[in-house]
Amino acid sequence: LVSSNYSNEVTVANMKQENRSAGAMFVLLGFSEYPDLQVPLFMVFLTIYMVTVARNLGMIVIIRIDPKLHTPMYFFSHLSFVDFCYSSVVTPKLLENLVVKDRTISFTGCITQFFLACIFVVTETFMLAVMAYDRFVAVCNPLLYTVTMSPKLCFLLVVASYSWSIVCSLTFTYFLLTLSFCGTNFINNFEHAAIVAVSCSDPYISQKVILVSTTFNEISSVIIILTSYVFIFITIMKMPSTGRRHKASSTCASHLTAISIFHGTILFLYCVSNSKGSWLMVKVASVFYTVVIPMLNPLIYSLRNKDVKEAARKIVNTKLPCHKL
Repeated sequence: LVSSNYSNEVTVANMKQENRSAGAMFVLLGFSEYPDLQVPLFMVFLTIYMVTVARNLGMIVIIRIDPKLHTPMYFFSHLSFVDFCYSSVVTPKLLENLVVKDRTISFTGCITQFFLACIFVVTETFMLAVMAYDRFVAVCNPLLYTVTMSPKLCFLLVVASYSWSIVCSLTFTYFLLTLSFCGTNFINNFEHAAIVAVSCSDPYISQKVILVSTTFNEISSVIIILTSYVFIFITIMKMPSTGRRHKASSTCASHLTAISIFHGTILFLYCVSNSKGSWLMVKVASVFYTVVIPMLNPLIYSLRNKDVKEAARKIVNTKLPCHKL
């Protein structure tokens, strides 16, 4: 009987907490403290978003149309899809908040946006690691490349990246939902640290879960990348031909650039303190890796590639009716 009463009390307490959180509202501050910059920032972010959509969807279309690009390397054009989705989750709300006075978002909307953003961030983290392995096979075992990077293995690697990101996102969101939120809460962005900072309950467990998971994801992906590029560097140094060394280096240069920007920004965010004085730096870094990086990736990774540029030129010359006119 005592156990039953205790269980009922716990259930009632959980229901009260859920009801209180469901009625909570969040106000996304963004760059509201700079009223004179609202319109210029809106134009800048709108331009970036339009370029992001055009570049990433363009890459997907080019790879789908041209049979020559149906190779393992371009199978990882899923990076373009992830960048498009990630930018589309974050940027529209950012643009809306720059032009409206009411910057509120419901508890459900906030959690949903956090959940989706987590999926695409974790997916991109491991997609870049998978692409590093792809470059390792291409440079170190070129004769066995098509055998090693079989369509089946490529499919499994991509599915594993998406599946693990969903597991991580569900875990983060679950522990975030165990917290209670009261009334109106002011947050700078949809980062986990910004949301738990306004919680009415103790966020210790949620913070530890995301710290351990994020650390594991970052370290494991960086280890895969570093290991792959150590072997790539050794192989390049052993190449007798200068031309072959240059070709192998240029093959990896764009990918290394994408990796450096992405992981460098994330490490910066986790190294910067949460003090009031660092809020602006956190905002700028958050905008950079959620808005700017998805725009840059197609340029620094795919559009610099000779095969992609030839495919794009071919499509423009043969597919566009305006060109024929």
